[in-house]
Amino acid sequence: MHPSREDGLVPWQWHHYPFGHRDRRNLLVHVLTAPLFMAGTVAVVAWPFTAWWLAPVGFGAMAAAMAAQGRGHRLEVVAPVPFAGPFDFAARIFVEQWFTFPRYVLTGGLIRAWREGAS
Repeated sequence: MHPSREDGLVPWQWHHYPFGHRDRRNLLVHVLTAPLFMAGTVAVVAWPFTAWWLAPVGFGAMAAAMAAQGRGHRLEVVAPVPFAGPFDFAARIFVEQWFTFPRYVLTGGLIRAWREGAS
């Protein structure tokens, strides 16, 4: 089954994910930067309750992770589906970092792609 966007972002992204995550270099970039993005998100959410400087550090970490992953995606044979706008960009990035990539790791997709991937 090929889910459409009307079926929801999560199933749509999950369907497309393996096709754009096969190159070992890109996979390594994701392994290193997905936790950086998550830590940045936590820092941004935590700053009002802790220290003001967490906000710029968090946003910086998130931006660095996205820049690195954008470069990593240029190594893939299958390019990502273009973003439909700023909301689509934000939604897809957050779903990928917090749900789809961890799911890809936990279900064995990453290790399968690593074994099959071009380096």
